[in-house]
Amino acid sequence: MERILLLGYGNLDRQDDGIAWHILRRVAERLNKQLPDIPEEHLYELSPSITVGFALHLIPEHAEWLSRYERVLFLDAHTGSVPQDVSFTLLKPQFEPSPFTHHLTPATCLALCETLYQKSPQGALLSVRGFNFNFSQSLSPSARLLLEPAVEQVLKWLG
Repeated sequence: MERILLLGYGNLDRQDDGIAWHILRRVAERLNKQLPDIPEEHLYELSPSITVGFALHLIPEHAEWLSRYERVLFLDAHTGSVPQDVSFTLLKPQFEPSPFTHHLTPATCLALCETLYQKSPQGALLSVRGFNFNFSQSLSPSARLLLEPAVEQVLKWLG
């Protein structure tokens, strides 16, 4: 059985930056599962083959998580630097510089997994436009409109 990880990241206290968790909760609902309003654990099993993870940002330790799966979908918010509001990109393991010193890109996380564990899960990134990054746990109305298209993209990727 193919094992799949849906790995969202972002800051739930910064409005649209936490959109990944909102998407993951809706995906879980569509699969007849429930996730808490706020993540209380790092990983949740939705089925024997699908696991959901959530973190503030990607860190080297996530490479170990990735080594357990055949496929991984990273979910994050973007600030409009990507042309599409809901962007889906297939990833290759490669080291990429990050604009911030405190986190990794998904491709770099995959490269670490390949280097450290000799495993290379198939990776993809779903990046959803964020509009407001104020101090709030509620999504902006504009970001809320992107939830269903993002959920549909995740479900399509899951097959």
